[in-house]
Order: sequence, then C-alpha cells, then structure tokens
Amino acid sequence: MTTQTVSPWSLSDEQIRFFDEHGYLVLRGRIAPDRLERLRRASEQWMADGLAPDRERPGDWLFADRPSGRVMYRVDYLHDKGQPASLELLGSPEVLGIAESLAGPDFVPTYESMVFKSAGDGAPIPWHQDAVHSRRHRIFNVDVYLDASLSGHGALFVVPGSQGRRTDACALADDHGWQLPGAIEVEMQPGDVLVHDDMVVHGSPPSVGNALRRTIYFEFRSAQSVFEDGPWSRDWVERRLRLVPLALDAHARWAAPADRFDWRVPADLRPAPGSDVESELRIVHEVHTPGEWCSPGVG
Repeated sequence: MTTQTVSPWSLSDEQIRFFDEHGYLVLRGRIAPDRLERLRRASEQWMADGLAPDRERPGDWLFADRPSGRVMYRVDYLHDKGQPASLELLGSPEVLGIAESLAGPDFVPTYESMVFKSAGDGAPIPWHQDAVHSRRHRIFNVDVYLDASLSGHGALFVVPGSQGRRTDACALADDHGWQLPGAIEVEMQPGDVLVHDDMVVHGSPPSVGNALRRTIYFEFRSAQSVFEDGPWSRDWVERRLRLVPLALDAHARWAAPADRFDWRVPADLRPAPGSDVESELRIVHEVHTPGEWCSPGVG
C-alpha cells in the first residue's frame, strides 16, 4: 500500500512505514490550542448531558459499575450532540490528512466517540484488539487526546508489531498480567494524536487518583475495505460519506479558507447531499467488525 503526500498534513512515507511496522504512530502537538479548547468545552457538555435524566438517545452514553460506584465512560455518535466541535475536528486537515494517507482518497469515517476516565476512576482497560479483519486494507483509529495521559496514571500500553494476527486476550492477561513482553507505555499530552491500527494489542493498567482523561476517537477505513470485507452495505458507506462535506463545511465556518482539506474522493463514491442534515449526523451501526476482548459477549 503506497500513498502520495499531497498536503502539509499528510503523513510522510517514513511515518507510514513506522505505522505499518509498529501498528501505531504518535503525532505531537497535532491539534492547535484553540481547537483543543473548543473540544474540551464540548466534552464537558457531552458529559453533563449524559447525566441529565431526560437526555435523548440514552444508549449513546455508556456507564459501568466501578468499586466507587456507577460511572460514565463513553459517549458515542458525537456529531448530533449539539456541539459543532466534533464535526469541525472531523473536517480538519489535521485529521483528514491522516485518513487519506493511510486509507486512500476513498476513506470512510466509520466511528466517532469520546472515551474518558473521570477523575479518580482509574479502572483498567484490558488488553484487546479493536477489530480483527483480513488485513487486506488498513483499519485504524485517530485518537485525539484532550488531557495528559502520563506514566503511572493509566497511560496506554501498546505492543508494537502485534497487529499482524489475532491474539488471545484472555491468555495474555492470564499469562502476563500487565507485564506483557514487548509492551511499551505511550505518554500523551493535550493536543497530541495517537494513530493506532485496530489490530494492535493495547490496554491501560489500573491507576489510583488519576486526573480526568478524555480522548476522542475517529475510526477510518477505505470504502474498498468495506465492499470487500463488510460488515456494512454500500448504502451505509454512502450515508457515512455524507458526513465528510458536512464536516468540511463545519470546519470552514470556524477556520481560515486556506485550511480547507482537498477531498479527492472518487467520482463514483461522491455522495449526493442528503435531505435531512440532522439525520446524517448520526449513522448507526447495526453490526460491527468483531474485536478480541477477554469479556463474555464483547467483540
């Protein structure tokens, strides 16, 4: 898989080679402070909305039972939650330059969510692979860090090079706990971006007294990947692609015209505008590409 560098925000050949070899890539300071602040304010509203008793679509906010009580840890389908910052971020060259570099011009934004650990909630995220697939095409997440993720405070661990095959997450935990051979800790600062292959083994250990840590995740894969391997239909891909011009327009309303990303989607995939913009902001997943988790019924 080769990619031509087309803009200052495209990944270099060296960065792409590193990603393909190791399964992850760190981009320091990728998100500017003013955009970061808009995202932080939006995240505060998303979290507050999740606690409102009359919130719409309650299943978009996920909760878990911890020793300290019931806590919220995830918000899905960010773009229809009343805060334009997520759509602005999706339409930014900082994000779409990564998407095109790794997936090609037919990239599809397939997921958008925010995962967070509230202050004091240091629950672990077990070793896992996000999605296990044929590897004929790259499937990856762009992780935008809104807060610091530091050593000793639940920072992410990845196993470089582990993306080449399916692993046994339960066996990894049973045999090694958090002392997994080859695992490295990846510290991140606000505004840093981590790009990770959906099959790279990763997780974060438990911590005590950690500060709030929020990360926005955008998953991308090529349209060709979906057409060959599923799990979605061509109609679903078209609906997802309609997010891109909406995101480009949202970004343009906030940023300078010179910062607009040049979307080079193939003509046969360029979607016709939808009739209901609000419905286009939340394209749900009836099915998922199974991952590898050591949890019954999770995949």
